[in-house]
Amino acid sequence: MNYNSTRDNSRKVSGAEAIARGIAPDGGLYVPETLPKLSLGEIEKLAGHSYPDLAFVITKLFLPEFTDEEVYEYTKSAYGANFDDKRVAPLVCVDGDKLYSLELWHGPTSAFKDMALQYMPKLLTASLEKSGETRTVCILVATSGDTGKAALEGYRDVDGTRIIVFYPKNGVSDVQALQMVTQEGANVSVCAIEGNFDDAQNGVKELFADNFLRDELERKGVILSSANSINWGRLLPQIVYYFYAYLQLFDAESAGFGSEIDFAVPTGNFGNILAGYIAREMGLPIRKLICASNANKVLADFFATGTYDKRRELVLTNSPSMDILISSNLERLLYLASGRDDTLIKGYMSQLSKSGKYTIDENLRAKLATVFSSGYADDAASAETIRAVWERWKYLADPHTAVALNVASSSGELEVPTVVISTASPYKFASAVLAALGDESISDGLGKLSRLSELTGVSIPKPLAELAGKQLRFDDSVSADKMREYVLSVNS
Repeated sequence: MNYNSTRDNSRKVSGAEAIARGIAPDGGLYVPETLPKLSLGEIEKLAGHSYPDLAFVITKLFLPEFTDEEVYEYTKSAYGANFDDKRVAPLVCVDGDKLYSLELWHGPTSAFKDMALQYMPKLLTASLEKSGETRTVCILVATSGDTGKAALEGYRDVDGTRIIVFYPKNGVSDVQALQMVTQEGANVSVCAIEGNFDDAQNGVKELFADNFLRDELERKGVILSSANSINWGRLLPQIVYYFYAYLQLFDAESAGFGSEIDFAVPTGNFGNILAGYIAREMGLPIRKLICASNANKVLADFFATGTYDKRRELVLTNSPSMDILISSNLERLLYLASGRDDTLIKGYMSQLSKSGKYTIDENLRAKLATVFSSGYADDAASAETIRAVWERWKYLADPHTAVALNVASSSGELEVPTVVISTASPYKFASAVLAALGDESISDGLGKLSRLSELTGVSIPKPLAELAGKQLRFDDSVSADKMREYVLSVNS
């Protein structure tokens, strides 16, 4: 299976090369030349598979140059005792037979990014080897909160790699920041950016296009790669949990097999919901993908109007992983939905770079409307949802999950079973959750974890409980225009 750049169909690389490179030389994102298809009968046969076994079946379809033995080894080691629930991604009934939560935060960093980043490092190191690469790979990561810690944990002390995470100063939760700046590992570095996530993300993209940096690193025997969802190796593992959610629902006999369901996804960089779109294109019976935005509703506005316009002030919210104005993976969606029209996509991305916006044609907009609906919930609406869901169903949600719960239920009665993608433990955002429940009695950051557990009886995830007393390792901070110098200093 070859992979194309979204901006040039003539650029064809293998899956291993796509994962090793991360981003195409023209700035485009790699996409499989064709998407594998599964019949309903083939999907039904997957019922009862463990998560590692299902991950093997689904991801192997996209990795023909990897042996069965290799891929099975990766999935078995990625999804095991490092998760605190043997199901890995348990589906929890929130309300009757219509509203469910797919909890993707039972891994080592208590966030959904573990679902990809416990697997991706194995794919990347193997891809480098298959591509004949012997240089050290320096992985650059821009994070709005959860990707950073998950990538640091996934790549910690992995041979032949070095990882640098950039995060927006004052743009992540206290717990998220503490998870990153206390990270252990000899090959990890963490640096705050004096700006927002888009500044960090744009800075990383510019570093990949920086010829001077590339040449300097080449001289040192170092190449760059990415662990963000612009890398196909990050996106691929996320497709699996959409199939797993459907099969859990079917196993529980909550819907007759073959019935359509909806997914509501809290969305920032668009990778999570794009994985659902790919699962749908592969044959999974998904009726609608509900794109849920916070106050930074650039995606909700896009689906409502057909115009993507980043020209607005970024709002810092209680759901910081969604505080994004440039949703990189939307490019992949437009490429696939337009029939792989690379010229069209290149034009849209050029407009976005030059003017800060673009408008898709009506045919493409109508096509997207058959699959996607959208909405948004600001901090006040998210907080009210946290309180209401806890009081009514005793389900504790973090602010990101609450955004999706709010948007999913905003249209009234759910027409089909709806699965909300729950992206983080509520304890990663204990301050916001406690405030939503009307309790602001504790001012200490980590003390709020204990208070939330005391108030609700819900256990603190072990990785977060163990943060107390961890040694601070990183306090670096640079402006976005100094990121190159920081990368060079780490690789000196």
